[in-house]
Amino acid sequence: MKNILIVDDIHPIFIEQTEALGYVCEYRPDIKPDEAFAIIGNYQGLLIRSKFQVDKAVLDAATRLKFICRAGAGMDNIDEDYAIGKGIELMNAPEGNSDAVGEHAIGMLLSLMNNFNRADAEIRAGSWKRQANRGYELKGKTVGIIGYGHMGKSFARKISGFEVNVIAYDKYRTGFSDQYAREVSMEEIVKHSDVLSFHIPLTPETNGMVDDEYLFHFKKPIFLINTARGKVVKTQAVLNAIKQGKILGAGLDVLEVEKFPALGQQPWFDELIQCGKILLTPHVAGWTFDSYRKLSEVLAQKLAGFAG
Repeated sequence: MKNILIVDDIHPIFIEQTEALGYVCEYRPDIKPDEAFAIIGNYQGLLIRSKFQVDKAVLDAATRLKFICRAGAGMDNIDEDYAIGKGIELMNAPEGNSDAVGEHAIGMLLSLMNNFNRADAEIRAGSWKRQANRGYELKGKTVGIIGYGHMGKSFARKISGFEVNVIAYDKYRTGFSDQYAREVSMEEIVKHSDVLSFHIPLTPETNGMVDDEYLFHFKKPIFLINTARGKVVKTQAVLNAIKQGKILGAGLDVLEVEKFPALGQQPWFDELIQCGKILLTPHVAGWTFDSYRKLSEVLAQKLAGFAG
């Protein structure tokens, strides 16, 4: 039997379209990890989002598994090498939420550059401070993008309409210059960027990449945006760079530790929430009402082309 265990919330269109392909879907979005572990060996397919970790133990227990669908872009909650070694097909859906991420990053950037949150709070408190809330214009600025996959290109495509100079660095791609961004070295990113936006996956190499040393080398004060993965950027390093004047403002949709109570227990948390130059959102850049459906449609289309 061609069956799929769905262990997270998914738009009904995925079930509708995959059942039309002959699959049987067991929709268990509230299943606990130990419950899923006990039955995973009965399924050919597995669909996950963020909460479910597919490690070696799970993959060893999944003796019939032929494919894993990840309703999102990143694959960091899957032991990719081990899964591929077992002949398991891995499918993700960056095409489904790249527009959402690009728009969210621009929204954060515009808010930071124009002090929207601070000005709003001051007015509500009875204070009218025009001079203190003067902002910056994007036009003419240089926007540096780290990572030029689906997310990086979406951000570049959208922000290019603001008449900015967009440059991009991607360690694993070459020859990707297009009408939206120009491929450059990391040295050029460091030298010219007024804005720095991250669109890279979490890997052993990128884990903790943005630290004090990394930020020290930037030649101009920057606005920093991270809608990628929280562990790419060290929060304390961002706070330090803000105090040093190297970062003018930071928009963080993701953090090294997410969700409470663990987040509130971090040594940098109090400083983070007291910093008026940081804008926070709860890992929702790629999770809009629109992307909810598009992610499912993309995965269903990919599964339709899967011959396994």
